[in-house]
This record gives sequence, C-alpha cells and structure tokens, in this order.
Amino acid sequence: MAITYDDFAKLELRIATVLECRIHPNADKLLVLQIDLGGERRQICAGLRAYYQPEQLTGKQVIVVANLEPRTMRGEVSQGMLLAATDASNPDPAAARVIIVCPVDTVPPGSVVK
Repeated sequence: MAITYDDFAKLELRIATVLECRIHPNADKLLVLQIDLGGERRQICAGLRAYYQPEQLTGKQVIVVANLEPRTMRGEVSQGMLLAATDASNPDPAAARVIIVCPVDTVPPGSVVK
C-alpha cells in the first residue's frame, strides 16, 4: 500500500541510546527498553526477545519512531517503536535474523533522522 509523502513526513524518526533493557515479565517475545531521546527518558517495548539478550542492547544507539501514541503492551507502556529489519535472504522465516537499524557513527541522542 502506497502512502503519500505528507503521511511519511508525519513520522518523527530520532536516534535514541538504550540506557537499560530487561525481559518483559508478562510476555515471551518482548523486551522493555529505557531509552534516552536527548534529555527525555522513555520506555519502549520491542518484540526482540528471541533475537537479542538485554545486555546486547544496553548502550546501543537505535532509531525510534518517537511520535507514536503510547500503547500498553501486556501491562507495560511503550512510548515509541524501535526500527529493525528482517533478513529476507533466509528462505526459512523461523530462522531469519532480525537486525536493529542503527547509525553508523555515534550521534547525540535525540538527533533527527532525515
């Protein structure tokens, strides 16, 4: 489904630094991340538990959709969405890798992705 440029322009993509990461206590697939969005601390939930250990994400910079409406996911509030890609080259979806989208160089948290 195609969207207009105006719809795409509504997305606020920003760089965040993962301050803490833990396993969601009530969901098998979710991790709960505390992120720094440049002086603003938020919590997001991400379905990455099968692909990453919490310690692999702590300290990492990620790209986040920062202007999503908050959503409660199995009792935890998520205030954004982390971007990740699925390795489409693997013919077996169950064995596909999930790769977090992140900047090549370190940038200040809160930086806008253009």
